[in-house]
Amino acid sequence: MFQDENYAAVENENTEYVDETLVCKDCGNEFVFTAGEQRFYAEKGFLNKPKACKACRDAKKNAGKAPREYFTAVCADCGGEAKITFQPSNDRPVYCSACFENRKKAQG
Repeated sequence: MFQDENYAAVENENTEYVDETLVCKDCGNEFVFTAGEQRFYAEKGFLNKPKACKACRDAKKNAGKAPREYFTAVCADCGGEAKITFQPSNDRPVYCSACFENRKKAQG
């Protein structure tokens, strides 16, 4: 299952997984490798346990990416504030999240 000298479980459909505490190689903090995550790793055929915690994996994944810029506009339906990820133009209406969802439900 996992390539680790301390992990001797044999993978089969009856394998019972238990939460395991690991230490992040990047920040040194402990994190839990949950039974559900272990099952997912086994199903995907991953052979190694994670070496970094979720926060460090996310930081590495997002390194070099510019933070998302948000713009503020007035919702065309309710007049409330709408935060959007694009520069609004005057030729098209902009909706807040709630009004956008309501319009989507009404159309579909």
